[in-house]
Amino acid sequence: MKVKTLYTTKNLEFFIPDYSTDLELPFADTGIKAGFPSPADDFLELSIDLNKEYIKNKETTFYAKVKGDSMKNAGIFDGDLLIIDKSLEPQNDKIAICQIDGEFTVKRIKIDNKEKIVWLIAENEDYPPIKVTPENEFLIWGIVVASIKRH
Repeated sequence: MKVKTLYTTKNLEFFIPDYSTDLELPFADTGIKAGFPSPADDFLELSIDLNKEYIKNKETTFYAKVKGDSMKNAGIFDGDLLIIDKSLEPQNDKIAICQIDGEFTVKRIKIDNKEKIVWLIAENEDYPPIKVTPENEFLIWGIVVASIKRH
């Protein structure tokens, strides 16, 4: 799949998805056993298109490649490709792409409605939480809907 680079920062590299092709792949809807293979595996008839599966809002969906390890405990690693939907409403505990003081970052958002404070929480103990203050230029740019690994 071709993607067009949209924007690059030290933490993320953004891409626009290419929807011009369909790629239907075999899909085992019964799950994959970690033990011995099943003879029924030879008769897979279903298929799945990853664009249709993961992209619900075509006009507001982007990809970003992760740079760094601040989200490793959430299973998001350096080089992973994130699928981000800008149309989704930010909610407490969601993983989001945020822009703070001109820099993009991927963090878990903690919204303290009582204190009216937003915290950006790394999923790596080496990174302290970031308290968003009125002095910060802050925007929740989009919500991460999936992470694709490269092994």
